[in-house]
Parts: sequence; structure tokens; C-alpha cells
Amino acid sequence: MVADLPSHARVVIVGGGVMGVGLAYHLGHEGWGADTVLLEKAELTSGSTWHAAGQITHSTSSFSLGKCVDYNIGLYSGALEAETGQAVTWHGCGSFRLAYTEDEMDWLRHTLSVARSLGFNIELVGPERIAALHPYYNLEGVLGALHTPDDGHVDPTNVTMAMAAGARAKGVKIIRRCRATNITQSDSGEWVVETEKGTITCEHVVNAGGTYARQMGEWSGLQLPMTSMTHHYFVTEPVPEFEALDHELPVIRDDKKVSGYIRMEQKRGLIGIYEKENPNTVWEDHCPWEAENELFDADYDRVMPWLEESLNRMPIFAELGIQREVHGAISHPPDGNPLIGPAPGVRNYWCCCGTQIGIGWGPGLTRELARWMVHGAADISMRDYDPRRFGSYATKDWQVTKAKEDYCLRHEIPFPHFNRLAGRPVKPSPFYERLKAKGAVHEEVYGHERPRWFAKDGVTQEDHYSFRRSVVDDMVAAEVKSVREAVGIMDISAFTKVEVSGPEAEAFLDRLVANRLPQKVGGIILTHMLNRAGRIELETTVVRLAQDRFYLVCAAFFEQRLLDHLDHQRAGEDVTVTLRSNDWAALTINGPRARDVLGACTDADLTNAGFRWMSAQEITVAGVTLWAFRMSYAGELGWELHIPRDGALQVYDALWAAGEAHGIADYGSFAMNAMRMEKGFKGAGELTNEVTLPEADVMRFVKADKEYLGKEPTLAGTPRWLCAYLEIEPDGQIDGHGGEAVLLGGQVVGSTASVAFGPTVGKVLAFAYLKPDAAQIGTALEVVIHGQPRQARVLGAPAYDPDSLLPRTDTVQELA
Repeated sequence: MVADLPSHARVVIVGGGVMGVGLAYHLGHEGWGADTVLLEKAELTSGSTWHAAGQITHSTSSFSLGKCVDYNIGLYSGALEAETGQAVTWHGCGSFRLAYTEDEMDWLRHTLSVARSLGFNIELVGPERIAALHPYYNLEGVLGALHTPDDGHVDPTNVTMAMAAGARAKGVKIIRRCRATNITQSDSGEWVVETEKGTITCEHVVNAGGTYARQMGEWSGLQLPMTSMTHHYFVTEPVPEFEALDHELPVIRDDKKVSGYIRMEQKRGLIGIYEKENPNTVWEDHCPWEAENELFDADYDRVMPWLEESLNRMPIFAELGIQREVHGAISHPPDGNPLIGPAPGVRNYWCCCGTQIGIGWGPGLTRELARWMVHGAADISMRDYDPRRFGSYATKDWQVTKAKEDYCLRHEIPFPHFNRLAGRPVKPSPFYERLKAKGAVHEEVYGHERPRWFAKDGVTQEDHYSFRRSVVDDMVAAEVKSVREAVGIMDISAFTKVEVSGPEAEAFLDRLVANRLPQKVGGIILTHMLNRAGRIELETTVVRLAQDRFYLVCAAFFEQRLLDHLDHQRAGEDVTVTLRSNDWAALTINGPRARDVLGACTDADLTNAGFRWMSAQEITVAGVTLWAFRMSYAGELGWELHIPRDGALQVYDALWAAGEAHGIADYGSFAMNAMRMEKGFKGAGELTNEVTLPEADVMRFVKADKEYLGKEPTLAGTPRWLCAYLEIEPDGQIDGHGGEAVLLGGQVVGSTASVAFGPTVGKVLAFAYLKPDAAQIGTALEVVIHGQPRQARVLGAPAYDPDSLLPRTDTVQELA
């Protein structure tokens, strides 16, 4: 036992790269420094951190990631050195992201709109401006670029060491040359970290293991999906043209021609390449523990096409030799986003790993993780980074397949709703093949295949990859029209479905939800589960199937989050939680003819008297006993049918046959989203861990006279912003995609959360989080869409069926 290894700590972080050290630094700033220990098997930064190129840019279309990089740039460019007195070697040279096609220009315009909401110093410029600031780059074919003058690059080792100094100053104990060998949970719930130099017990353990993170997770029975991919950058011999420069040229990000970046490295050139073919994985089974400052031989065959083009783009490099080759391993999760947050199925095991751009993203994300650990919630939406977004379907082979796909997409245009097809299908529903044969274009949600839209007349999936409206929007509009005027049917099997049962199920659930549970068997409520900070964890429908049996339905993404939230049972509490997502399929049938179609397949009384709105009954449809819920996310007369998997296709076929006389149509999630926006229904984009129930404007689903987790912070304080429902002036081509700046009197007052065109009402509709004064009904605003302001106003009622009469109608004649 070594003297400097304590026996206990509140937090033990395993891993001393930029992510682990960044978390230690921020835990110190959140008040936990004196109770935090960081263990590193070798020296700080000796894994993937030390060989990073160290660049960071404001050029991101992600609103949450934009908040992180802005914080990081402020930290690197002065704040960290001022705090610690340790140089970080910041190069504030700015950067350009080039565009060669109109699709790329649309991407930059959207990025500009998001950046406006975040207050970034950013502009869209033409070739003349690029040439003025970077005279050596071949701009043949370039249409424009985003110029982000506050960007730059930093020395990865220096910045990590500076954060380590800041962490130590806050009381964090950093122990080097102390390799962890096992992490297990004791019966008390504490975590036991075994090391080569002794054992330390803690309340919270953090996996910041970098390329070791996956195998470290296996110690604790966890499956943390990530794969080590190798990435090249090259440093040239000194560049004569750079010798006379008294300033540093901007970084060039050239996604199309170079598939990477080019910048100065002192008086040399640096070329980084993400090759688009034959990406390389290493250590798929086990990263060797002896690896330290590990690099691999350069593989010129893999990168040569892009390396040659980089010399064409920077002709002053063409006659120079390569002085240094850096070919190192980087962690890639299946979707490219890091794993930041709670590990699935356990308490107080935190992931801080899977980060492919640690210098660019790390400090901001670790600040949010520190806030999550200390206060119960992060201050930005963590949906894209939550480790629980993957399930047991994320096997090792699948991880490798998806990591390769992600690597090849690293420098492709991030089109809205881009459909990643590798490694699919994983969890097809019983309707998958039938709907695929009918033209369904599926999307993957938590492993499930869900129809997005139905292709007709030879249109292919790729036709909808655009920032502008396309022929696909016409098809989605047709699906909406069928639902609104006749009847539509959709496969919603991807929904999370959980049963909570037992003598104490009601008391257990009651203290977790903000609404009052349904009192009668067959009752349905919509409610929210909160964390201890009063922020929204998830929205769920609760159905009372029996006195001691409840059925919860929520978005597929939240399956593990819901299961973890239901892991709050008291000792001896007689409650059983059963996952039904894979056992039950589900359909929804909506539209003015829904009662006619369903009625042809069942003997159940479907009238208002026999089957009231927002109620559930067990009925038989086409010979299959199932649960029917009278509710509608489309805002029409409709039912959800939750069906045992082996009878699901039988029910679908019967409904389809009965519906053909009424003009029945299949529809997908794109049409569903358009209809929920027309109805003003909030979704996952609005109900995030950033906001409270008052801020989300959903207090009508809260009962103030009951106790629930997160109640005190829900009712305390003044909302920082409010969720407003907007109508935006359409232009017929571009509708927006979320994150866009909202202006009042020319000043930024918030940003959009969701944007969609409502084909029934002919309006662009949005939800936006705004300063409270700007969220008042009738307020005239502007929304910056693709760089241009559009007129908008705050609505006070749904754009479609504002009195919500249609879902409650008893006969078709009532609609005439």
C-alpha cells in the first residue's frame, strides 16, 4: 500500500487524459475537489491526448456542442493560464471551413444561423476574403467559407497540465503510475477500485479510460460502445514562404477535397486526413496495458488520394518532404458522439470517454458532467452524449461496423436526418418487411427500425438529403393529408414499453411523477419524471391496466433512462419492473375514418360512450387480444394498439384490408412530426435536462398538492426562459432545422428547439426557448434561417384544430 493512495474518496477518476483531467478540474470548481482522486497508469496525456492536433472551431451546427466549444476557446485563450499561471500555448489564428457545392453552402448557412444564437464571431465569406487572409491556398472551385476568427489550436499536453494544476489547486489528488486493475460494486453500493498499488473505495467512479474505456467497462459488467480508430496527420519540412510571416495563417478545414484540415505548425505545414475508404481499427478486443505514447507506422496507401490533393491545394508544400508522421488511435463511438454521463443500469458509475475530439470538445463536456454529478443535472442538453442511448444490441461487432461508418462520415456534409445504414437492421419490428416492400424508408431509434416516410414513384432515400425542401416533403405532405382527411396507420413499435406492477406499484410511481396517476382502471395520463435538480428526465404516458399494474410508454431513446429512473425502490418495496419493448409491437391508427376501420375489425364499442377519450381497454382485434389506448399524437380521432408480437402482423393486415375502402395510407415519423407541430405538442427536442416544467410550459401536467422527485426546484425561482410556439414566414424552400437564433428588435432572445413545415396549415412552425418577455403571445420576432432573418410571431393556440375537438369526436358527421 503506497502512502499517497487514500483508502476512500467521494470520486475516483480513472484516466489522465484531457477528459479525465478536465473532469477533475471542473469537479474542483464545483466544490468536490478535496474529495476527488484521479488515477493514471502512466503519465498524464500519455494515451490519445498527447498526439492530438489540438484544433478547435466555432464552426458547429450543434447548439449544445457550440456552447461547449465557445467555453473551451475562452478557457484556452486566456482564462486557464490566468487562473493557473501555466502556459497553454494558444494559437488564435482563426479558421475557414470551405464549401465547393451549394449543399455545402447550405450547411454553412445553417451553421451561421446557429452560431448567431450563440453569439459567435462568425461570417460567411467569398473566395476573395479567403485569399486575402490565406494567400497560399488553391481556391479553385471554392464557393465560400465560414470564417471563425476566434478559433485556433492549442498544445494538448500544456492545456491538460494546466487543468491538472488547476485541479490540484482545488484539492484534487492526482496519482500517476498507478494502474487500475478492476472496478466492482460492493453490497453497500460503493465502488471498489483495485490498483497495482492498493485499493480505494468511493461513492462515484468515473471511466475516463480513453482507448481502454471499453475493456474497463467490462470489469463492471458494462458494455460501453466504442472502437479505436487510427488517424493520420503529417508535418512537413519548414516552408520557405512561412519564414517571413509575422502572423499565423488561419486553419483550413476542407471537407471535400482534403477530407481534413491544413494549418501551420510553427514554420512547417500540418496536414490531417480522415480517409473516406478502408478506415483502420486497432485493439478491437483489448488495448495492451503497456501501450504508452503509442503511434503506428504511417499507411500511405490508405491516405494517398487525399494527401495528394492536399499538396494540390497547398502547392507550396508540394516539393517538401514529410518530417513527422503521426498515426495514433482515437476512440470512436458508433454515432461519433462521446459517452458523457451515467453508465446504464448502475448507480454512480460515470462515463467520460469515447471522445474522438478531446481537445475541441473535452473541457466543455467535462464541465457539464461535473455539474451533472454534483447538482443532479447538466446545463446543456446531454441527449446526444448520454451513454444510455445505446442498448444491448450494441455488440462488439456492431460497434466496429458503426465506428468505421462514423469515421468515413467525419468530413461529409451532416445533412438533416442523415440515415446511417451500416449494421442494420438490428431490431426490426414484425411489420418491417411488409412496410419495406411498400416503400418504407426506415430510421434506427435505439436499435429499432421505424418508418420515416414511404417512397413512391421511384424516389430513393438519398433524394431527401438536403437542407432544402425536396420531393420527399411532397410525399410526407401526402401522408399527412391522408391522416387528416381519411385514415393513416403507423408502426410505433419502437416506443419504450415498461410495465410496473405489484402491491406497492402505485405508491412507488406516485413519488416519481409530477402528475397524479390515473385512479380508475383504463385511465391514461401524460406526465414527466424529473431529476433532483427539477430538470426534465423524460415524458411518459402512464396507463392503469389494473389496480396494481401500470404501463408506461415513452420515446425509444429513453428506454434505459426510464429503467434507471425506476431503480428508486425502497428496501423491501413490493414492486416489479418489466421491460415490454421487445415483447410487444404497436400501431397507431388516426384520422376521421379511424373508428370505421378499427370498428370493422373488433366487436368493442368504439363510441364516445363506450370508449372515452384518454382511456384504455383490452379488446380483441382480428382475433388478437390487445390493449387499445384512445389517444392521438396526430391530433385526430385515433387509437394506439399495443399488441403481442406474434399477433401484430395479423392485426395490421386486417386493419389495412378494412381501411382500403376509406383511403387508408401508411405514414412515418416525418409526417408524425409535422402533425405534432401543427398541434403544438412538445417533443423530446423541447423536453430536455436543460429545462424545468415551468420553463417548458407544461405545468398543466403537474399536480401541486402531491409530492414528487424534483418538486421543490420545480416550484422555486423564476423561469430563465420559456418555451414559445412560433409561426415563421415561409419562403417555400428552406424551413429551418433547430438551433436558429430568434431576434427581438435585432437582439438575440433565444433559439429554436424544433422547426417543421405544417402542410395542412401551410405554415412553418417552431418551438423556441426565449427570454420570458419575448415569449408573450402575439410578440413579433425574427428567426434567422440559413443566415437570413424571417418574420415570426408567438402563437397562443395550436395552428391546427386549436380547440382540440377532432380527437374527441363521436361520428364523422360531427366534422361536416
